[in-house]
Amino acid sequence: MEVINYPMAYVHPTAIIGENVTISPFSTIMNDVEIGDGTWIGPNVTIMEGSRIGKNCKIYPGTVISGEPQDLKYEGEKTLTFIGDNTTIRECVTINKGTKALGYTKIGNNCLIMATSHIAHDCVVGNNVVIVNGCGLAGHIEIGDFAFIGGMSAVHQFTKIGEHSFIAGATQVRKDIPPYVKAAKSPVVYAGVNAIGLRRKGFSSEEIYEIQGIYRILYQQKNNVSQATELILEKFSPSAHRDLIIEFINTSERGIMKGL
Repeated sequence: MEVINYPMAYVHPTAIIGENVTISPFSTIMNDVEIGDGTWIGPNVTIMEGSRIGKNCKIYPGTVISGEPQDLKYEGEKTLTFIGDNTTIRECVTINKGTKALGYTKIGNNCLIMATSHIAHDCVVGNNVVIVNGCGLAGHIEIGDFAFIGGMSAVHQFTKIGEHSFIAGATQVRKDIPPYVKAAKSPVVYAGVNAIGLRRKGFSSEEIYEIQGIYRILYQQKNNVSQATELILEKFSPSAHRDLIIEFINTSERGIMKGL
């Protein structure tokens, strides 16, 4: 095992460090921490108790991972923070560990969390998610795979953001964002289907046309959510995309965002 552990860094003797890990000067690795092979920890990073960091991650200066939740209900219970493989966390990001409500905060694989963003306790972020500079995520948020959250956006606690969705910068997200859509403004509203993002991810024209047709019924034909759901089930045959959208709508506890 080769670990580049600079003399000015502190690594707790019980921390589990993989192979070819770099721990830069002035970083602190505390007790009950696991770091996977090939991960780079930049200067002045603090990895606190309960961190489980995957392989080939990059964590930039000033970041604090697995800090105690900023939640008055937190009573010091032992909880965790999971960071997936190949995830990049830029400067001065803060990611809080979970509370007893869920027990962990989780960031998936291949994510990019840009500088000064905050991810609060009990959030679950999927794979290939991009969170741009200065975003604030409150507790208990769920974010689907391939979602993109524009800079300086704020997301309310217990909100769900669907996969392949795109949220414009400086958006206040207080309602659930269904899969495959664009969202913008404050309060947040539907701004169309994320067609460009879907094409970049290999969706066919037929798939995108189906998704556009579903959201046309939901957001552009003056139906309420119940009416739209019935029409979508009537007009569109079962498919992975249709079923995912219907399930998201039916399980939304905060309610989905409005149309323009």
